Amino acid sequence: MTALVVGAARSGVALAQHLSSHGDRVLVVDRKPAEELPRMPSGVDLHAGGYDASVLDGVDVVYTSPGVPWDSDFLNDARARGIQVSSEIDLFLRLCKGTVVGITGTNGKTTTTALTGEVLAAGHRPVIVGGNIGDTVLDRVDDITPEHWVVLELSSFQLESVESPRLHIGAILNITPDHLDRHKTLERYVDLKARAIERADYAVLNGGDPMVKPLASRATGKVVWFDRHRPQPPMPLPGSHNMENALAAAAIGRIAGLNDRVINEAIRNFKGVEHRLELVGEWAGVRWYNDSKATNPDAGRVALRAFPGAPVILIAGGYGSGFELHDWIADALASTEAVILIGASADELAHELSAHPRVLRAKSLEEAVSLAAGLARPGSVVLLSPAYKSFDMFKDFEDRGNQFKRLVRERFAA
Repeated sequence: MTALVVGAARSGVALAQHLSSHGDRVLVVDRKPAEELPRMPSGVDLHAGGYDASVLDGVDVVYTSPGVPWDSDFLNDARARGIQVSSEIDLFLRLCKGTVVGITGTNGKTTTTALTGEVLAAGHRPVIVGGNIGDTVLDRVDDITPEHWVVLELSSFQLESVESPRLHIGAILNITPDHLDRHKTLERYVDLKARAIERADYAVLNGGDPMVKPLASRATGKVVWFDRHRPQPPMPLPGSHNMENALAAAAIGRIAGLNDRVINEAIRNFKGVEHRLELVGEWAGVRWYNDSKATNPDAGRVALRAFPGAPVILIAGGYGSGFELHDWIADALASTEAVILIGASADELAHELSAHPRVLRAKSLEEAVSLAAGLARPGSVVLLSPAYKSFDMFKDFEDRGNQFKRLVRERFAA
């Protein structure tokens, strides 16, 4: 079997390693130059610096990364030649022997996935957490037994690459418009999210979300409304959205057979997820939060509503276009004492925020941190919650968040 892996990021390397170790001939292609790519496993060929349809010659199956559009010309060329098109997560779900929980939604996926992993780990079965949360799972598939719980964060890109996922528990947290540059229509985006529950034994849904609630009609398994879960767990992280995340994790824990005492204890001890309302530290009565994972306005609104009554100094802006900003602007006007704008969207946001009494511009994240430090007073919250993607100034949202944490700690923790 000859396999072509498109994309040499973490999932591509895990794919190449797995396929090669199971006897396949593997070629990895990527548009980046070789010096910017990780080292390939032994026996795997790398074609760096770009590729065209000629790399499909002699290939039996193409495995694509989530970053490649499912309807791209390249993948359609492969299909036209009769070549199977698959993905890391598709292969993993076909091979996985464990009990799979898939969690999707526009916002809150990462926190809920990590929290669900903590809840299930409070039971007696081993737990694996991965998917879009950052840890690849295919490189662990041979170690997963029927006793394992496997908790996966599933993005719309990943769900698109699995024709008909079969999960034991599928959860949809919320749906707001996102990634429409890729999926074209909101209807298509909703359809992809619904794949998580259409063949699941349990569909764990948010009855308080107007776009999620109607999806119950697509479920073939038992529907569990997590917003109705009682008793409410003691969620230590700020914001009503985090209570929703905790309710979803608690509902999944109960399906797994755990009692409320065990579930609540696991949630009470949860420390949060890096880059998602992550407390960097508190100095001179000022709390600094890293919410770099807020890569769209709806995620940014979640953060803005997490600190009622506190004087918030917001650092926002970045890469992206076509976002519906009306509600984010309203929340920023109502919830912030000052807004510091960075990145490619700064001009647009400055115009939209013209009614705000204090809007500042920064040419760099370092300057934004310096401005925020000058404005903050005891009781203030300084919040990096960009509401935009990161690619104009940073490698990714993790790079943005890590730079913010470094700048803050170098200023105050020395």
